[in-house]
Amino acid sequence: MPTLLQRLRRLAPYFRSSRAGLAATLAGATVMALSEPAIADLLKRLLDQGFHGGTIPLWMVPAAIIGLFALRSAASFMSHYGLAWAAQRAVLQMRRSMFERLMRSQPTLFSTHTASSLTNTLVYEIQSGVAMLTNASLALVRDSLTLLALLGYLLWLNWQLTLAVAVLFPLVGFVMRRLGRRLHRLSIETQQATDELAYVVEENVLAWRTVRLQGAEPAQGERFGRRADRVRQLAMKVAVAGGLTTPATQMLAAVALSFVIAIALWQSTRTGATVGSFVAFVGAMLLLVAPLKHLADVMTPITRGLVAVERGLDLAELAPAEAGGSHRPDATQHARGEFAFEGVGLRYAPDAPPALHDITLTVRAGETIALVGPSGAGKSTLVNLLPRFLEPGTGRITLDGVPLADWHLETLRRQFALVSQDVVLFNDSIAANVSLGAQMTSEQVRSALAAANLLEFVDGLPRGLDTVIGHNGSELSGGQRQRLAIARALAKDAPVLILDEATSALDSESERAVQQALERLMAGRTTFVIAHRLSTIEHADRVLVLDAGRLVEQGAHAELLARGGLYARLHALQFGA
Repeated sequence: MPTLLQRLRRLAPYFRSSRAGLAATLAGATVMALSEPAIADLLKRLLDQGFHGGTIPLWMVPAAIIGLFALRSAASFMSHYGLAWAAQRAVLQMRRSMFERLMRSQPTLFSTHTASSLTNTLVYEIQSGVAMLTNASLALVRDSLTLLALLGYLLWLNWQLTLAVAVLFPLVGFVMRRLGRRLHRLSIETQQATDELAYVVEENVLAWRTVRLQGAEPAQGERFGRRADRVRQLAMKVAVAGGLTTPATQMLAAVALSFVIAIALWQSTRTGATVGSFVAFVGAMLLLVAPLKHLADVMTPITRGLVAVERGLDLAELAPAEAGGSHRPDATQHARGEFAFEGVGLRYAPDAPPALHDITLTVRAGETIALVGPSGAGKSTLVNLLPRFLEPGTGRITLDGVPLADWHLETLRRQFALVSQDVVLFNDSIAANVSLGAQMTSEQVRSALAAANLLEFVDGLPRGLDTVIGHNGSELSGGQRQRLAIARALAKDAPVLILDEATSALDSESERAVQQALERLMAGRTTFVIAHRLSTIEHADRVLVLDAGRLVEQGAHAELLARGGLYARLHALQFGA
């Protein structure tokens, strides 16, 4: 297991641009630390020279006290503000790094992490983790410096008694180390349990209609309760481990203090030490208890904060990014759209049956390819290989004679436009959703909307193109959402189209207009159509029939019907023949 110092060093790159804030924090903490023995020394002088000797002018007492605490107040503000400034800049750097990696990570990340887990890490855990770390770190630095200052003052006053106090520190260190390890393990378990709890909430929020129709509220409530109780149990274990630190430290301090007072009283009878010296020493000893207690208390927030931040750092630094090649034609040039599949196979897991098995075929530029087959036949899997959302386990795919792995990723994906039955829209304006990822004029956006049979509706809205459509287009009907996604694909004007039941949510009148627009757009472009309704692909140049990951038939619509194979049986089922 890495040491605490090694784990804290991982944060250093994110604080490099915040050196000024850290310097202000250190300066303020140093002044605060040095002022602690000044309080004890002021008490000594008052006792020795004020009450008995009377050599201190009366006006100097309030002036010294007010001045000392004014200095402490200014130093405290400087240290808090400096650290907050540095911490928030670090949070910004971490979030930017995490989000950039999230956008460029391998697609497997999204299958191994839930949306709630990634969101929780990026938005909440980083903020709360850094907040806990910075507050605890400030206490750690300030109280460590205070401890050193007070120990130096105690050595100057009475080195024999100070050595007796030093016995306390190894014991405190041992307690903190043992409890710190337990806290680290419990904090990791708590984060995992919290992720599971958040996932239950996410599932039920997304599936609330199904839950209510099925009458599954009690079952889901019990499921939520089990996860919530697990979080509670772990929180109590953390509370016990963290709560033991302070009383253990205070008990050790009380034992040490009792021995010190007894030895000091014995020394005063032998050496004739002044009352001021004795009170100053005991006062400094009592001042030691607070930083010792704080140092014991910082283990819990430091451990929990580090666990939270390290999840984000692992995402930003360890999650593998997508790898692309160097083939990058001129940005103004489109690919021809010619594909070749050479013995392509894919398994989602080593022990899983093949999702695709030995797919070999050539797709000519400008050809319209329809993919049909039973559910789970491999249609979506095959299409997801093209923009490299999936990677083949065996074989390879080429675009214009260049293997997909050799294409620059951004350049490769510029060649594709996608319209899926699972429409994805953003809580932004209609214009922003159409021009997503590109700079477009209003006329270009309007042209795409017109081709998708949506312009008349948009022009009737009070804010027109600037209308915000809500979460995933919640302000639109199903057909309007589908047509807006089609408008986005039309606006992109890519040489390769992927259509996954692109007209499934349209009424008959809208479907006819959009189908005509799609046919115009498909002319001269390579198009892959995943079809469940076979009536929509009768005019495809070629139909590929997949079954259990294998390419079992291919040919034109009429040709496949005449063969009487799987395609003909699927056609007969749909049309009742």
